[in-house]
Amino acid sequence: MDSVSYLSLIGVSWTLYFILHSALASVRVKRWATGAAPWMAHYYRLLFNISAVLLLLPLGWLSLHWSGPPLWQWTGIGRWLSHLAFLAGGIGFLWSLRYYDGGEFLGIRQWKQRQAADMHGDFCLSPLHRFVRHPWYALLLLILWTRDMDAAGLLVAVLISAYLVVGSHLEERKLVMMFGESYERYREKVPGLIPRPWKYLSASEAATIVGR
Repeated sequence: MDSVSYLSLIGVSWTLYFILHSALASVRVKRWATGAAPWMAHYYRLLFNISAVLLLLPLGWLSLHWSGPPLWQWTGIGRWLSHLAFLAGGIGFLWSLRYYDGGEFLGIRQWKQRQAADMHGDFCLSPLHRFVRHPWYALLLLILWTRDMDAAGLLVAVLISAYLVVGSHLEERKLVMMFGESYERYREKVPGLIPRPWKYLSASEAATIVGR
């Protein structure tokens, strides 16, 4: 297979994955699935996460199997900075896990406690949420764009970045439906994906918004 065909296959495969992922994450599809099969209400989140990971495996292999020449490589002090940024992104992600309910996120709690798929908890803000509304997405962007790039890597990075932008907007529609004015006020004060030094919440401001 020539380079253009291979890159086209990568692009189409990732695009189809993102479309399927967004569709399965939508409230409409969740309600349709649980309405058609009520037993799915307790398993939907868990099955959604399992399928998302399994479908990523062939995509990862397809993308990493590419062996084209590099488009750019970090060198000198830039290489050290890129490694530090990559490490900071990974550490930031691991540190942030302490502020999430892993059982609920994975769908294990819904399965064990027989909770409905669209149940949600209280509105809360982790320390990273005071600086950016989607810290996991922001950290993933940092990790993506601090790597050396070949054609396949650049294509995947662009597609994932575009999906994170679109996905963050789709996710916020649900968050506004869930938390109403509290989330609207939060959204006015904190950027979505790219932190800005002049736009963030102090700990007391975050507590006030959550308290509402």
